[in-house]
Amino acid sequence: MDLESPLFATAGRIGLPSKIELALENELPAALYRGEIEVLFQPQFACAGGHMVGAEALARWRHPTLGVIGADQLFTIGGRAGQVAALSRHVIVRALDMARSWPANLHLSLNVTPQELEDPRFARDFAQIVARSGIAPQRLMLEITEDLLVQDVATAGKALAALRQTGLRVALDDFGAGFCNFAYLKQLPMDAIKLDRSMVEGVCRDPRDRAVLRAIVALAVALELDVVAEGVETEAQRDVVVDEGCTYWQGFLQAEPMSSDAMMELAAG
Repeated sequence: MDLESPLFATAGRIGLPSKIELALENELPAALYRGEIEVLFQPQFACAGGHMVGAEALARWRHPTLGVIGADQLFTIGGRAGQVAALSRHVIVRALDMARSWPANLHLSLNVTPQELEDPRFARDFAQIVARSGIAPQRLMLEITEDLLVQDVATAGKALAALRQTGLRVALDDFGAGFCNFAYLKQLPMDAIKLDRSMVEGVCRDPRDRAVLRAIVALAVALELDVVAEGVETEAQRDVVVDEGCTYWQGFLQAEPMSSDAMMELAAG
């Protein structure tokens, strides 16, 4: 649920102008250096009890002329510029640094790309970053986007297995957004699935949508996986995901992406 500049909303329909593409690719390393890439947090809540349990870290490029560029566009730019690893590390380090002051009962979800998972050094490097942060791995969840194909499943599986041995948990993100690669649930070590917002949008008005949600939750229960419902924007949607047995939810109903300080105020309230 990224906030985007009007230019990028239009560009998504007509194709991003090549001059802007090239300019942003060239600007990205300097933007990282100048601190223009910020990290916000999307709070997550327990379906049982409704209390805050943690948050997902989201990247934003606050561009001086184009406005706010959301994470999807930002990582697309980073991929073309060969800066995915640098961009991801920047977000992870900043998020861990801010989450260090959170109460110990709040977890942090971090997004990683298939490119990173396929790097044999990823698990070692990530574990070192976590160790330097001082945050217990048990408070961390790695989210892997389901609709981005993992080419080297064996290497990715080894990396995730190594990190899970430290106590860190793993979620398959955006489940249902694309082709629903159920093979990942067999081939990659997982602790949770995170439903794409498209799986939640129609659950209050379409019995088939609700039936699909119920079936996915049943699958997750059979595999002993938690279910996180993303994109909850109405009380009726929240009631459905709670009634159908989801574990956690997040969405604009309760909170939009916010700073770490604002999240602490919300948790205290």
